[in-house]
Amino acid sequence: MKILVTGGAGFIGSAVIRHIIESTQDSVINVDKLTYAGNLESLSIIDKSERYAFEKVDICNSEELERVFETHKPDAVMHLAAESHVDRSIDGPSEFMQTNIIGTYNLLEASRKYWLSLDERGKQAFRFHHISTDEVYGDLEGTEDLFTEKTPYAPSSPYSASKASSDHLVRAWSRTYGMPTLVTNCSNNYGPYHFPEKLIPHMILNALDGKPLPIYGNGQQIRDWLFVEDHAKALHLVVTKGETGETYNIGGHNEKANLEVVNTICNLLEELVPNKPRGVEKYADLITFVKDRPGHDVRYAIDASKIERELGWTPDESFETGIRKTVEWYLDNKNWWQRVLDGSYSLERIGGKV
Repeated sequence: MKILVTGGAGFIGSAVIRHIIESTQDSVINVDKLTYAGNLESLSIIDKSERYAFEKVDICNSEELERVFETHKPDAVMHLAAESHVDRSIDGPSEFMQTNIIGTYNLLEASRKYWLSLDERGKQAFRFHHISTDEVYGDLEGTEDLFTEKTPYAPSSPYSASKASSDHLVRAWSRTYGMPTLVTNCSNNYGPYHFPEKLIPHMILNALDGKPLPIYGNGQQIRDWLFVEDHAKALHLVVTKGETGETYNIGGHNEKANLEVVNTICNLLEELVPNKPRGVEKYADLITFVKDRPGHDVRYAIDASKIERELGWTPDESFETGIRKTVEWYLDNKNWWQRVLDGSYSLERIGGKV
C-alpha cells in the first residue's frame, strides 16, 4: 500500500512511519505542517528510504491537499495531524478548533474528491483511518468501568471537544457519502521521541536537571498507558485489516495514577543515574504538587477487547518494560531532546532544511 500519513513528524505519527518503513513493504507520504511539535529528526533513521516522501503541507490548505493526492495517489490515509496538548488548548483553544476540526474537514473533502475519481476497484480498496483519543469519552466514575466503542462522548477540555468533533465528521462522511472510514481511540501514549512538554519526558528531563517535578492536584488522576510502538503496530493493523465503518479502541492495559508514574521514573533514575544533580538526595524529593488543571478528568481506562478479538492485537510492552525502555532512550539520546529544548530542531520549520 501507499499510505498518506498526516502529522507524521509528530510523536505518534513518526512512530507509525518508522514502523511502516522498517517492518512492512508499504510506502509513506508524510504530510506535516511542522508546528512546534513536528520534528523531522524523529524520522532520521528512515528518511532516506525510497518508500518515504515528505510534503510540508498544512491540512487547513485545501488546494495543497488536493495537489498531494493528485501527485502521490495514495491507497489509504492515516490522519494523525492534530493539536494535542490539553494545557495549550485551555490557554488558547483557537488553533485546536482550526487544525482539529477545519483541518479534518479539509482532509475529508480532499480524500472524498480523490476517492470519487478512482475506478471501482480503487474505491473499494481505499481507506480513511482517523486516529483519535480516549479523552473524547470524558472520564470514568467507577473504578471498574472501561471505555468501549459504544461509550457516549462527553469531552471535558477544548482539546478533547475538538477531537470529538473530528470523530463525528469522519463518521458523517462515511454515513452520508459512503466513504470507507475507520476510527481508532487510544489511551495515553509514551515512549521514545515524545515532545518534552508531556508528562513522562517532562519528569525525566526535569529530574536529570534537578528541577521540580510538578504534579497536578493530588496526583491520583489515573491513565491507561500505551507504549507508542505498540500503538503504531495496532494502527497499521487497523488500516490494513480493519473493517471499514468500524471503531477500534486501543489501550495499553496499564492503569497508573500520575503520582505512581512519576515515582516509577524516579526509582528508575535512582538505578540508572545514581550521580544526581547537586543538592538532590533522592529524585523523588523533587516532586511538588501544584494547582489542578481546570476540568481535569480523573480516570481514563480503555476496553481493548474488540481489537484483540477481531484483529488479534495485544500490546507487547507492559508498563514496567515500556517505561524502562523510555527512560533509557532519553538517557541515550540526549542530542535529540537537547535540540528540542534549545529550539535548534525548529530550523526545519522556518526554512533551514525544508
